[in-house]
Amino acid sequence: MTLKRILGAIALLLAPAVAFAHPGHGDNGWIAGISHPIGGLDHLLAMVAVGLWAAQQQGAARWALPCTFVGTMLLGGYCGFEGLSMPALESGIAASVLALGLAVALAVRPPLAMAVGATALFALFHGVAHGLELPDMSSPWAYAAGFVLATAALHAAGYAVVRVLPQAAAPLVRLAGAASAVTGAWLLAG
Repeated sequence: MTLKRILGAIALLLAPAVAFAHPGHGDNGWIAGISHPIGGLDHLLAMVAVGLWAAQQQGAARWALPCTFVGTMLLGGYCGFEGLSMPALESGIAASVLALGLAVALAVRPPLAMAVGATALFALFHGVAHGLELPDMSSPWAYAAGFVLATAALHAAGYAVVRVLPQAAAPLVRLAGAASAVTGAWLLAG
């Protein structure tokens, strides 16, 4: 698959958010769900980093990391819908930006169980935050479908960047990871 086709597919996935960006379309939560991961820098960086990191892996980790993130995030979203929170929620999200950025910057390849465990923990923080921010009058499941779709698209975008770019661009991917890690540290400090 070429970079042009991958970017075209991602644009098509995100087009409904652009088309219905103005009020009056009777949003049932789906658009808000798509907008949430894209609109917050912390969520955006972490979700792209999961895709970048997955693409740097070998074997099952390439699909296990994004799938784990999406599945656990959905579980966390359900907890948030039910009003359950996590201690230090915002710090956990900021720490995920820092840790995932470092994982990309250093091209870390831990054992699969460790990588999946860390990814699940980070996803739980993001999911609970998504669930707690369910807009009034929105269908929780339409909202969840939106944030799951946006997250999967961000993972795919990160993955595609690494897999499509020539190997010579690997330092740029690592630099992007370092920038994400610095942003995560800044978010933790704030």
